Amino acid sequence: MAAYLIGIAQVTNPTASFKEYAQKSAKFLAECGGEYVVRGPAAEVVEGDVLNGRAAIIVKFPSMDALKAFYHSDTYQKEIKPLREGAGIFDMGLFEGA
Repeated sequence: MAAYLIGIAQVTNPTASFKEYAQKSAKFLAECGGEYVVRGPAAEVVEGDVLNGRAAIIVKFPSMDALKAFYHSDTYQKEIKPLREGAGIFDMGLFEGA
């Protein structure tokens, strides 16, 4: 069953290392079997305020095991994720697919 990494990001300080984070995380998640479904701001916010000024990230993985292997890997946690430090607010969750 597919699994999804879903995030809401508010980038407040787009540093050079954040740009590097975006590139390296995209490359690594593809290597781990992930593919972006959504990556960016809403075309239109039609209800509420939570999505104003924020981007949504939805990444599909073939399984929860593959998603967890990506997210909890030393490569992501120790080499890639620290590159976004201080760039903004990131809320992430792991979801089972339907």
